[in-house]
Amino acid sequence: MKCGGCVRSVERTLLEQPGVERVDVNLVSRAAWLDLSPAEGSVERLLKALSDRGFPAKERSLEEQVARSRGSHAAGPGWWRQWRQLMVALVLLLFSVLGHLAEAGQLELPLIGSLPFHASLATVALLGPGRPILIGGVKAARAGAPSMDTLVGLGVGSAYLASLVALIWPQVGWPCFFNEPVMLLGFVLLGRFLEERARFRTGQALKQLAQLQPDTARLLLADGVIREVRVGALRPGERVQLLAGDRIPVDGVVLDGRSAVDVSSLTGEPLPLEAEPGSELDAGSLNLEATLTLEVQRVGAETALARIIRLVEQAQARRAPIQGLADRVAGRFCYGVIALALSTFLFWWLFGAEHWPQVLQASSMGMSHAHQVGHPHHAGLGSGAETPIGLSLQLSIAVLVVACPCALGLATPTVITVATGLAARRGWLFRGGDVIEKAAGLDHVVFDKTGTLTLGRPMVTAVQSRDPERLLQLAASLEQNSRHPLAHALLQEAQRRELKLLPSVNVRTLAGDGLQGVLEGVPAEVSVGNPDWISNQGVRWSGDLDAWQGSVEGTVVAVAEGQELLGMVQIEDQLRADVQTALLRLRNEGLDLAVFSGDRMAAVKKLGHQLGFSEAELGWQMRPEQKLERLEQLRQSGSVAMVGDGINDAPALAAADLGIAVGTGTQIAQDTADMVLLGDRLDNLPDALLLARRTLAKVRQNLIWAFGYNLIALPIAAGVLLPGQGLLLSPPIAALLMALSSITVVVNALVLRPA
Repeated sequence: MKCGGCVRSVERTLLEQPGVERVDVNLVSRAAWLDLSPAEGSVERLLKALSDRGFPAKERSLEEQVARSRGSHAAGPGWWRQWRQLMVALVLLLFSVLGHLAEAGQLELPLIGSLPFHASLATVALLGPGRPILIGGVKAARAGAPSMDTLVGLGVGSAYLASLVALIWPQVGWPCFFNEPVMLLGFVLLGRFLEERARFRTGQALKQLAQLQPDTARLLLADGVIREVRVGALRPGERVQLLAGDRIPVDGVVLDGRSAVDVSSLTGEPLPLEAEPGSELDAGSLNLEATLTLEVQRVGAETALARIIRLVEQAQARRAPIQGLADRVAGRFCYGVIALALSTFLFWWLFGAEHWPQVLQASSMGMSHAHQVGHPHHAGLGSGAETPIGLSLQLSIAVLVVACPCALGLATPTVITVATGLAARRGWLFRGGDVIEKAAGLDHVVFDKTGTLTLGRPMVTAVQSRDPERLLQLAASLEQNSRHPLAHALLQEAQRRELKLLPSVNVRTLAGDGLQGVLEGVPAEVSVGNPDWISNQGVRWSGDLDAWQGSVEGTVVAVAEGQELLGMVQIEDQLRADVQTALLRLRNEGLDLAVFSGDRMAAVKKLGHQLGFSEAELGWQMRPEQKLERLEQLRQSGSVAMVGDGINDAPALAAADLGIAVGTGTQIAQDTADMVLLGDRLDNLPDALLLARRTLAKVRQNLIWAFGYNLIALPIAAGVLLPGQGLLLSPPIAALLMALSSITVVVNALVLRPA
């Protein structure tokens, strides 16, 4: 794929195939992501359909992704083939320049400068470096989807054929354009090579992320022997040894040792993680201090690192809505350019040159001789047209070559690719260009409380019960089936008191309320959760517990055995250290903030007062359906983002315009969040939203340039300024401008910075 028209053609081809439900195509990475129905779809059929349209493709398995990204630093065979084509084209261009100097009498070289010499150069250029362009252009045209190669092929082919006719039949009176194919191909290939170099840099952030995984690992065998093995050979359940300074090769759990582990490459966290037995570590992290023994949990495409790479690559393929217009224009662009070139040819041949005869006089001034060996002169750099048909050929070729659907096709995906790569290195995962565009246009941001504004690691601070030990034992035994932060607090307290946990069966989670289940040795069903919910179950209540509940701060959890209330537990969480700074920055950016929580009124009001929220911006004891209702109300006044822990807030994250999950490094593959902020730093949120706004600004700049360039260059190439100003845009200069327009949008994307 070389332009936006190619993208549209690939998308249309794939969507026409049975079983294809969705297609996302990225011009920068030249990859397509499909939602394919296994019952109807066939990958082989898709590959054949693409090949028939002139786009040979192959399937890429998820297992190959990390290896592909790691190995893409090296120049592939396609790169060297492109380099050889460019070198041949530039050598031919040099000989063409020498021929012009000899033709002008500034050099005395035998044979060089004659028409047969220029004709030979043009023939070699077309059969050599120009051959892939001509073949690609013909295939695209035959498939009904003309591309950039089609336009360039028409330009160089028409110049060559017109020159060949003038050489064989001098009586037609046309000038020869043999220099045009050589110069056009030289400039086009140079522009594409420079563009490819710039595009190569757009994926560097993702490549650096992929290189965090080492090639080998120290496998610890049962007899204590250590063997160096390939990372791909490891299997879950095996043990590996990590020395100080080693990169962690797989996702695993620490079995032995204590050390500081740098996780900043994955999550952006500046402080190292203190790893100890039981700690979960992700592939790509760096062991800093001491030797660790790690049990392998996930390898290959299942590791957190591979999932991040997969998410980022898929995000780079998903288009932003702002790209829609550019894609629609690019898909029809080549047809319009061909029509304009034909109109230009007919206009100047049949009407323009006769109506403004001075254009021929101006273009032929300074020519030292009009004929060589009975032929009209060999036109140099687009000047010197003496006949209407010569001028019309020249201008129509310029129209074909100056048009640049490449800039339109690259305007958005280059910026999205750079932005998602930069974000991934800081632990911010956008799921696509559409998500970035949403993040750039937010009006409201709604926060969950527990695990989002707070650390999500609450502690038990008080127990009100006749038998606190039994209450905690039953509550913790039931909560071991939950990953809620409150469950973690109860389990921590039970562990601190060295209470034995009981096996549980038939445990049910009621979203927003609590848990119910049966414990071994306990005759009645145990309930743990919201006091109001427990009360509504018909549990016998006592007034002293009501009074105690109203007097404490923090979250209160009630525990009941059957119809008997055993007591209540007070659990308090701590605010994140960076929450004040993050909220202040968001408010300064003009965003309206709110807190929706299922926690008690007292706890939510206390937190709201600490963080500067008004009572109207707070919601407490909210069930999931109440959160959804309030979100719908906010959406009537603007775009809404919901920030939560990505687990309990899944319905709200899915219902908001933008769902943002914070601190969910082990849950990055969840489908509910549009954007994931790895790690535990909330001040990453304003930075990520700032990157989204800067990204959208770059996209707009590129689209303005891409549309503006074509709107200005095409009329000039068609000769609009020729009668009045005598300005003639020669085909070689047109080719150079076309190449520069593509390079400009790529370089503009590369200067994007997150902050």
